[in-house]
Amino acid sequence: MIQPAFPKLLSSQIAFDIARTILDGFDKHYHLFRQASRDARGYFERGEWVAAQQAARERIGFYDRRVQECVQLLEDDYVPEDLTDEVWREAKLHYIGLLTLHKRPELAETFFNSVCCNMLHRRYFNNEFIFVRPVVSTEYIDTDEPAPTYRVHYPQADGMRVTLQRIVADFGFATPFAHLARDIAQVEERLGSFFDDMAPNAQFQVLSSPFFRNKAAYLVGKAVNGDSELPFVMPILHDHAGPHGRLLIDTVLTGREQVEALFSFTRAYFMVDMEVPSAYVQFLRTLLPRKPRSELYTVLGLQKQGKTAFYRDFLQHLKHSSDLFETAPGIRGLVMLVFALPSFPYVFKVIKDFYPPPKETTRAQVKEKYLLVKHHDRVGRMADTLEYSNVAFPRARFSEALVAELKHHAASLVEEEGDQLIIRHLYIERRMTPLNLWLAQAGQNGNDADVEHGIAEYGNAIRDLVAANIFPGDLLYKNFGVTRHRRVVFYDYDEIETITDCNFRAIPAARNEEDEMAAEPWYPVAKHDVFPEQFGQFLLGNPNIRRHFLRHHAELLTAQWWQACKKRILDGVVDDVFPYPQAIRFCYCAAPTTVPPSLEMKHE
Repeated sequence: MIQPAFPKLLSSQIAFDIARTILDGFDKHYHLFRQASRDARGYFERGEWVAAQQAARERIGFYDRRVQECVQLLEDDYVPEDLTDEVWREAKLHYIGLLTLHKRPELAETFFNSVCCNMLHRRYFNNEFIFVRPVVSTEYIDTDEPAPTYRVHYPQADGMRVTLQRIVADFGFATPFAHLARDIAQVEERLGSFFDDMAPNAQFQVLSSPFFRNKAAYLVGKAVNGDSELPFVMPILHDHAGPHGRLLIDTVLTGREQVEALFSFTRAYFMVDMEVPSAYVQFLRTLLPRKPRSELYTVLGLQKQGKTAFYRDFLQHLKHSSDLFETAPGIRGLVMLVFALPSFPYVFKVIKDFYPPPKETTRAQVKEKYLLVKHHDRVGRMADTLEYSNVAFPRARFSEALVAELKHHAASLVEEEGDQLIIRHLYIERRMTPLNLWLAQAGQNGNDADVEHGIAEYGNAIRDLVAANIFPGDLLYKNFGVTRHRRVVFYDYDEIETITDCNFRAIPAARNEEDEMAAEPWYPVAKHDVFPEQFGQFLLGNPNIRRHFLRHHAELLTAQWWQACKKRILDGVVDDVFPYPQAIRFCYCAAPTTVPPSLEMKHE
């Protein structure tokens, strides 16, 4: 049996010091990560929505800053000659030893990989240096803190209503509830039927930390009765804006469909205070067994761990599949070259080297747009993107035509190396059906209900993006996708802007007939000017689509609607965008916001 080329004795002090420095860097990162998650509770309780959004954006950048700090420390302390292959191999072994009793070993392994890959060019390290697979098990790790990962409550002991009151009281929110008894009665009505025939093991299991995002806190758990389990989430909101608002339970989400919608790949990261993230992931897996661990880590704000888990899943899929990569269906983009593996539910997007008119952008500007989305609340209407560098694909899985297309449009990012095709930079997104294809297919099939649904959802997506201070830029249907649950999502970010950076204008009246007939505008147009009256010219050529759009979203063609939305944002108003249907909210819920909420949504 061939043994790995590891040292028999761990004798290098340099290797141990490197391992200790990297783990210290990770521990600092996670301390700051947890503190930001704890701070989210205070922002929620005080109704400080703008501060909460800012803190969520800042937390996303913590990881990269700590990695760079760690790299700088090591580069300052050691010359390249010190960092031999043997030292890196031994540093990894020391690191494994340091993780024996660690509460977050899988995250620490990923941090080690990040530091190592930042220090060494891909030609100068091999898989012996990094954690290609997880080494330290996360099974059965639990917290040492007073509160366990989840609490168990037994409705048989004190009755359903008292048990539900205790579940909410255990979270100890500093802001009082306006009418907790009323709220609990509504929750009991929704959940009570699950316990109609109460088994001896009847219980509620509820995660100990609330999930914070945007203007809500979410209590996450499941009901257990005999062999049946029912996932549920209670969203907690303020009954009105301002420092004197009180809390209310807005609804209760029940079942996998509704809970999956909350934890969709189109939403920003939740703020959750966790000592043992793997325990939270394992609990969420019992609620949502169809969601991969990679997405659950990302939901919890641990996007780097999500990327690591995703890439491991991707390598495993490549090993057990044989189909070829191909150009993704749909209209070819001017900025991105998109390809896919038919058997894998994601697409791969590469920024082209050059862009034909009328596109005026650069690779750096496109990356800035994608970074803007990464740091923004995606409100269920923008797909998450995974960004990778130096990805090695098996060359044999690419057709000659696709390789030629990649080399023609993105030669600076593509390199063949032995039996591998190296792509230096790409984005990976969940695959969806382009809205233009979805509408065309529905029209060809004579399915007018699907056409209306697609257009209604398209307008709802725009409304939700506007509420989050996002202007898509290019509103063409090809830049929006339809998920497998019939929800419309925006996914092309190269022209995205914030609403507050745009100047929404009405088209001035023509001065004469010559103005009306002129090929060019008779009025000055600045860089960020937007004329909503013009949207119909390129969106509503199909009479049937026009009819449905005007029925549901006519105000989106007026400058006044966009100006009013911009003013609300500039005035500091953070509008609600609900990750669940309006129809399931309790009837006493707060009044709707000025920006019209989405229509009944389909869950994803």
